[in-house]
Amino acid sequence: MNNSHPGLPEFDYIKPASLADASRFLSEHAKESMPFSGGTDTFVRMRDGNLSPRFLVDIKGFDETKELSFHSKTGLTIGAAVPMNRVIAFPDAGRVYPLLVETARSVASYQLRNRATIIGNICNASPAGDTIGACLVLQGALTIHGEGGLRNIPLTDFFLGPGRTILKPGDIVIAIRLPLPPRNSAGKYYKLGRNKLSDLSIVALAALGYPDETTTSGFRFRLALASVAPVPFVPQEAEAILAGNKINTDTIEAAAVAAMNAVRPIDDVRGTARYRKLMVRNITRQVVSAIWNEIK
Repeated sequence: MNNSHPGLPEFDYIKPASLADASRFLSEHAKESMPFSGGTDTFVRMRDGNLSPRFLVDIKGFDETKELSFHSKTGLTIGAAVPMNRVIAFPDAGRVYPLLVETARSVASYQLRNRATIIGNICNASPAGDTIGACLVLQGALTIHGEGGLRNIPLTDFFLGPGRTILKPGDIVIAIRLPLPPRNSAGKYYKLGRNKLSDLSIVALAALGYPDETTTSGFRFRLALASVAPVPFVPQEAEAILAGNKINTDTIEAAAVAAMNAVRPIDDVRGTARYRKLMVRNITRQVVSAIWNEIK
């Protein structure tokens, strides 16, 4: 008989004195340890038997992971230990990065967002991660602390597959940095789920549009789809169609069809592959049209 209320497996809680100590410990215990901050996904997976680390390494106490700041020239910095609700309430985030705030609000419940973090959402590397698409179209870059010190990588280079990233033993993502969005830009997030609250997406799209005189259309759109590929997916052909042709109903439809044809979703309990492909077309058409009406 299945236990409907399983408990957590035994583990040792590690509280390092510094980031260097944390990286060293994670490297020395590479196959049996992992960092955590909010733990909203980690503890659920441990409870369900899908994860069984011997050591959990707490990274919440470091100044480098607690930063939430905005600079008018360099943009927004969000530390790995900053809960989503704190980002949502941060005035500069809402003023300059409304798309990010919109996606963060779509994650689960208010109570969970008091613990959940954007960096945790990214590091889980789920193809359905809500905040990942916004961070992609906003051209986020991750700051990673490893045994060799700090390095910065574009978010576009981070994902290798479902639950898989470029992180090596000892690596800790300490922050994401988002540059200033293009001037006169507008963004939208559309999440299709089985219900409006606390559900993973069947299909989701984060999009940002803005004037760009270097393109044939005079505009550029950045698109990022969720739940339709092994990693968060950028439909580059759809973006190229919107940049290379006069924006009208036919161009938007062509871009939507290109996005649909580019994705390779799977069947699962939340939706079939065919349904997902059709919804990619419909959602892309709807979101791009809405943004176009704002920026044209």
